[in-house]
Amino acid sequence: MSIRLIITHPGGAHKDDFLACSLMVSVHGVPIVRRDPSEQELDDPSVCIIDVGGRHEPEKNNFDHHQFPRDHTPTCALSLILQHLGMYEDAQMFCDWLEPAEWFDCRGPQKTAEWLGVPREVVGKLNSPIDISMLRRFAKLTPDSELHAGDPIYELMCYIGGDLLEYLKSVRSKLDSISAHVERWEVTSGGECFDVLFLPRTESAMDDASGSLARYIMVNELHEQIAAIAYPDSRGEGFGLARFNDHPRIDFTRVESAGDVHFAHNSGFLCKTSATELERLKEILSHAWE
Repeated sequence: MSIRLIITHPGGAHKDDFLACSLMVSVHGVPIVRRDPSEQELDDPSVCIIDVGGRHEPEKNNFDHHQFPRDHTPTCALSLILQHLGMYEDAQMFCDWLEPAEWFDCRGPQKTAEWLGVPREVVGKLNSPIDISMLRRFAKLTPDSELHAGDPIYELMCYIGGDLLEYLKSVRSKLDSISAHVERWEVTSGGECFDVLFLPRTESAMDDASGSLARYIMVNELHEQIAAIAYPDSRGEGFGLARFNDHPRIDFTRVESAGDVHFAHNSGFLCKTSATELERLKEILSHAWE
């Protein structure tokens, strides 16, 4: 059964219910009301009830977390919607802001600050006027009115939810592509060996290749094993070579005089080369090792 209406709680709006509703309106494009649901609506799967109602029943499109035990892992309405959409695990990996948002909603600012290891006042200093304005406007929706397509707040919620879903899908697609094509090299220099991840030139590899490789390394917990990355240069036919995680033994200023190295950053973390032969790339990497 398709969803025809979204209900969330009245009163003050919070980041978790705002983002949870944003995801669902971007998917279903239905009106939102801010009021308590009836028992009939809780039993009606065509009504999506978010952050209110005291039930977590995905099969009925009920997504509340307030009934969870006090010692439950911090889980908010946004967590439940992401789980429902099959995006939660990726969001945990690729959205650094998600876990703090869960803690803040479930434990409050003091406990969140303690968990982050920062003073309480730091949490307040991170508030954005964009957040404040959006939540204030969303909270102004009265129980007897609906938020429809065409309303500026509704349209912005569609953008926010749609962009988040598109981001997660895009990151997952890039990681799957990297998994299918990436090569792990063992490069030798002066009797020592170090590991490099190489991404060959493919159509899917050209968009933010270095960032996607770095994310692949972190997701697969290779950050203590990989010293450098090699990836297609988006501005030429050659490749970019970069040290990973600021590895102390690699300095690309050592190869800046090579004829096929047309750029080496003066801090030594990166160089660009017109070389395309794999053995030559390994040779440049070997010479950059200190």
